[in-house]
Amino acid sequence: MDREKRNHLIRLFVAIAAVYLVVLVLEFTLRPTSVLFTVLRKGAIYSLVAVSMNLLNGFTGLFSLGQAGFMLLGAYTYAILTMPVSVKESERVYKYYECIVGFDTGSFIGLIAAGLVAAFFAFLIGLPVLRLKSDYLAIATLGFAEIVRAIFQWDVLGPLTNGANLLREYKDLSRITLPFTDIPFPPTLFVFIVAGVCILLIVLLINSSYGRAFKAIRDDETAAEAMGINLFRHKELSFVISSFFAGISGALLAAFQYTVQAQQFKSMMTYEILLIVVIGGIGSISGSCIASFLYIALSEWWLRGLDMGKFLGIAAPDLFRSGFRRLVFSVIIMIIVLFFSRGIMGDKELSYGRMKDWACRLVRGRRTKKEAAK
Repeated sequence: MDREKRNHLIRLFVAIAAVYLVVLVLEFTLRPTSVLFTVLRKGAIYSLVAVSMNLLNGFTGLFSLGQAGFMLLGAYTYAILTMPVSVKESERVYKYYECIVGFDTGSFIGLIAAGLVAAFFAFLIGLPVLRLKSDYLAIATLGFAEIVRAIFQWDVLGPLTNGANLLREYKDLSRITLPFTDIPFPPTLFVFIVAGVCILLIVLLINSSYGRAFKAIRDDETAAEAMGINLFRHKELSFVISSFFAGISGALLAAFQYTVQAQQFKSMMTYEILLIVVIGGIGSISGSCIASFLYIALSEWWLRGLDMGKFLGIAAPDLFRSGFRRLVFSVIIMIIVLFFSRGIMGDKELSYGRMKDWACRLVRGRRTKKEAAK
């Protein structure tokens, strides 16, 4: 490994360690009910699912819209497996049914199981669906997500899911402990660690021989097949792996919510994830992560006051009071898309050298303005 690459890796690990250190400090300094923790947790979760979608759309060239369905499978799997037996036996949760899963596995096994369940269904769905292309694939996967959501709302699954609204009665993240100990795990740090490890695995996959095969399929399927790449097998592999991590992100989303609702995982959630991928840059891992936190911060924090019909102290007309936040948020998204047609990062990745170039351009631009003013 040459010196430049080694220095780049050192800077990268230092930056990642600094982020995790900041999260750990915030855990012990801010109130647990702070809205900042909601932004951080949900931003990390959406980063993972956006990167998993980018693996399909950006690196394999498969236009899939089924992420919400795989997140739903992961969320219900995690909630059912990690809910304590005492809660399952209480009448407040399964008050109309008797729960058929009479045990709990703990958070770590629940996360793996959530990903495996989503990957298993992705494997089955991918057998017929991945033979389609372009818009037809998108419509088929979107239909699968809607079918899964509709099935989980049936009463016939009551002994397993308690219907469409699985009450959990406790904040699961507050009960997560270090393996083989009773030491509590900081909730936000737990989400960051799980999401970070999963994203790291996706990055390693993209930079492996399989990742190069995915990119070859994206660029030209005919040329990739001529080079000996099995198109269907690699598409299926990419689809299953993407769904596995989408299932884990659904499990993380269920981990800090009081309930798991099938209605939450509708097609609008998939569109939000796709919007994050486009804003960050199709084919950019760091772009998806940056766009996820920006999107969640805008929608959950900075523009929350718009629900009262005000923006920057200005009252909205009566016509826009019911959806003023969505109106302003949509305008901001349109501005971002217009000025960054390929997304914030395009198909590039965030690096120390690129940040240094941006800083130099900014300083150079200020100097030019000062000289022009003189």
